[in-house]
Amino acid sequence: MYLGRVVGRVWATVKNQNLTGQRLLIVQPVTPEGKDTGKRLVCTDMTGAGAGELVYWARAREASFAVLPEEVVTDATIVGIVDEVHLQRS
Repeated sequence: MYLGRVVGRVWATVKNQNLTGQRLLIVQPVTPEGKDTGKRLVCTDMTGAGAGELVYWARAREASFAVLPEEVVTDATIVGIVDEVHLQRS
């Protein structure tokens, strides 16, 4: 799982029929310290996350597990909203 921040959403008038009813959000991957890392990506959303929220997301085959038993074609899915991050550094 990876951390990210929701920075936008995607509106699609035509998309794969298995994505019907699924929200698509733009996520900026971040480090545990909250710094941007990597390129933004589009994730399906299973949590109802909103703009600016810190989320964790899954990629690849694990991304589709969040919507079982349905078969959703997705490379990345938001699976949780993060309330707090506690870091312990030596």
